[in-house]
Amino acid sequence: MSAQGEQKRLTTKAIQARKGGERIVCLTAYTTPIARLLDPHCDLLLVGDSVGMVLYGMETTVAVTLDMMIAHGRAVRRGVAHACVIVDLPFGSYQESKEQAFRNAARIMQETGCDGVKLEGGQEMAETVAFLTARGIPVCGHVGLMPQMVNTAGGFRALGHTDEEAARIRGDAVAIAEAGAFALVVEGTVEPVAREITAAITIPTIGIGASAACDGQILVSDDMFGLFSEFQPRFVKRFANLGPLIADAARSYADDVRAGRFPAKEHTFQPRRQ
Repeated sequence: MSAQGEQKRLTTKAIQARKGGERIVCLTAYTTPIARLLDPHCDLLLVGDSVGMVLYGMETTVAVTLDMMIAHGRAVRRGVAHACVIVDLPFGSYQESKEQAFRNAARIMQETGCDGVKLEGGQEMAETVAFLTARGIPVCGHVGLMPQMVNTAGGFRALGHTDEEAARIRGDAVAIAEAGAFALVVEGTVEPVAREITAAITIPTIGIGASAACDGQILVSDDMFGLFSEFQPRFVKRFANLGPLIADAARSYADDVRAGRFPAKEHTFQPRRQ
């Protein structure tokens, strides 16, 4: 991509400047073709560790590796000309120390060409966020429901129902914002708490199962496309229902192959006339 093309892409600073202004449109992407389709319509594309559940059939994101995130980060970056591209730091790649976090975040940025990384955690990760941002790595935070903590959190559930939970999430949000993150994902958090956080911090909030008052919204693209029929999270609106369409296309293909209707003559190569 040319230098001119690079200049046209949204930066993390441009995303941060949208606080309180035009809503930030975000979706997940894991492959080049999908990134190309989403790019003209999105401000930020997240190469999420949700790739483990969406593409690999894992039950949680915990088993996702750094190499997987780099491979999918490269693929998405190849398909983007407009959006800011952020790649998740997977479980185990940053919690040990701020130095470990820097090594792995720097590797992701060097090998994918992405614009920054996202990590989960609140007050306990604030020092790491400050360490990374001071060394040239833009960080998007993630508080509230944190999928990488599913084994200690007791499953996937909305948070903030009790005063203790609400206070902890508010404290986490403030700590990550003050540490220098450029934006903050707020996931699975009851609406009043997410609204309060958005009003309280100076960086944009990006909601998923949170509040319409957030500065932006993100969904897992495969959920939004309706590619999964077995489960639909409460916070997901299906803007399409592609799963049945794909199944119908596969059925039609199978019927045509078995009946000898495909390939027809127009789908084959014929000898050239001499």
